[in-house]
Amino acid sequence: MTLPGQIAKSLTEVFFGGNWTAVNLEETLSGVSWQEATKKVDPLNTISLLLYHINYYVVAALKVLQDGILDAHDKYSFDCPPVLSKVEWDRLITKSFNDAENLVHLIENLPEATLWEDFSDKKYGNYFRNLNGIIEHTHYHLGQIVLIKKMLRQKAVK
Repeated sequence: MTLPGQIAKSLTEVFFGGNWTAVNLEETLSGVSWQEATKKVDPLNTISLLLYHINYYVVAALKVLQDGILDAHDKYSFDCPPVLSKVEWDRLITKSFNDAENLVHLIENLPEATLWEDFSDKKYGNYFRNLNGIIEHTHYHLGQIVLIKKMLRQKAVK
């Protein structure tokens, strides 16, 4: 398997399953209601906000792979529009998974030499660093989502 293929596989696994940790976004978010997704467990972020934040960087990478332009700013990465219904929650999940699938496809078709080129600008490092970083970032916030989901459901039982 090529290195871009392995990166694409790892991204697929954190979103849709099959990774070494046996935890992924699709299964974790399955059955999470919009009310759970937007419920605040102080001082933690909500599940919907974390999903939006994860997807913010996926979309940023998509744009770089599509047209070479990086137009993302950390200060906006938590600017999630309010999720006020099941329809809006489903839309956020669908968008996030579709964006991940699109990024996977673009990574799979990336020439390996591109991985060592600057990611839009030298100050951001190379493609490999950024694409691998998205996988690490997703795992990190996936862990938070798992814990918040457990906390919400434990509170609901008590």
